[in-house]
Amino acid sequence: MKRIFTYCTVVLLTALFASCGDDKGIPSLVETYSKADKNPFGAYVAFDQLQQLFYFNDVKTQKTSFERSLEDNEDTASLSVNISKNLFLNDKERSSLLSFVEKGNTMFISSEYFDSGLLKSLDIPQPANKVLFDMMLKGMNYTSVQLQPAWFNDSSKYSYYYLPLSNEFPLAENSAAKILGTNEKGAPNFILVFYGKGRFYLHCEPRVFSNYFLLQKDNYQYLQQMFSFMQAVPEHVSWIDFYYKRNSPPSNKEDDGSKSGVSVLLKYPAMAWAFWLTLLLLALYIAFGSKRRQRIIKPLPSNVNTSVAFTETVSRLYLQKKDNRNIADKLITYFFEHIRNQYFLNTSHIDDEFISTLSRKSNVPKEQAEKLFRTISKIQQSAETGDHQLLSLNQQVENFYKHKL
Repeated sequence: MKRIFTYCTVVLLTALFASCGDDKGIPSLVETYSKADKNPFGAYVAFDQLQQLFYFNDVKTQKTSFERSLEDNEDTASLSVNISKNLFLNDKERSSLLSFVEKGNTMFISSEYFDSGLLKSLDIPQPANKVLFDMMLKGMNYTSVQLQPAWFNDSSKYSYYYLPLSNEFPLAENSAAKILGTNEKGAPNFILVFYGKGRFYLHCEPRVFSNYFLLQKDNYQYLQQMFSFMQAVPEHVSWIDFYYKRNSPPSNKEDDGSKSGVSVLLKYPAMAWAFWLTLLLLALYIAFGSKRRQRIIKPLPSNVNTSVAFTETVSRLYLQKKDNRNIADKLITYFFEHIRNQYFLNTSHIDDEFISTLSRKSNVPKEQAEKLFRTISKIQQSAETGDHQLLSLNQQVENFYKHKL
């Protein structure tokens, strides 16, 4: 049980890292397989290797569907490459792709999930995805792939440390497909299928074309060996980089009036499982999660403003201690702060000009203001402050506040 918990933790951490692609400290682990992506699971290195292998050709990037790019294509010896997490096609795209290969062209596809209609036309079963199962048993570890020595002059095992490379084509014994490569268990993961005058090269482990895999030791030779099996100078070479990176099946325009969105989802096993699981979780939440989980909390009474009571208490405390000088200093400090904030005058230097300006701005007679500042000066210069001085200061400050504008 502890071991299973550890593996689940690793999977969750991997998903967390994949969602933190914007963090400069952690590279994105999203499997884009884009020629411009230099992150671990981009295909920047694979595209560069392809350009070097077919240096006689200008490798073109195809950003439209097979239906548009192959509709009027008259090639009979071209190579087209698609590396993606999933490959979904509608009827017209599938028909264009099959027609392209049937004329004598070559199509290389590496994907974990292939379009079911395409595989049905080629009489090939859907690859078995055993990554999660092997992850539970072994966890992340060194895992490898190998090309068949019978077809390639290469018996090396190409490995890296990550999720298991355990996807495989469950081929029947009488299958017409030729096995060109296997995973570490010896199960086929790279096959050749003849169709018309052309060929389909199908590979079910796209991670081996990622930057991370190809930059491990001599793993780039795995890609070079695979494409060396194909025509050295094709008529044209194209790289499908954008259109078939989608992760959901397209809808056929001819079915828009007869099939709902749910029926399209249920057409694909993986999407159907996800749909029914979502409905089940929603039902469980409605049944159990919608119930009240906490007792009603009684409203708290609003807070009472005790500022006045606090001020009166502090005032009585000062009066009981007979600390008149402290009270006078606080009155003067507050009064000066009021002048600075209200009239924007500097109280650091009190002179006749200051008093005149204050009198004009506050509408307090100049004689009254002069008397107030004489009282303040006497208190500040004396060592002690008597009750009469304190009462006089307080009265004059209050009168100033009453006469101000």
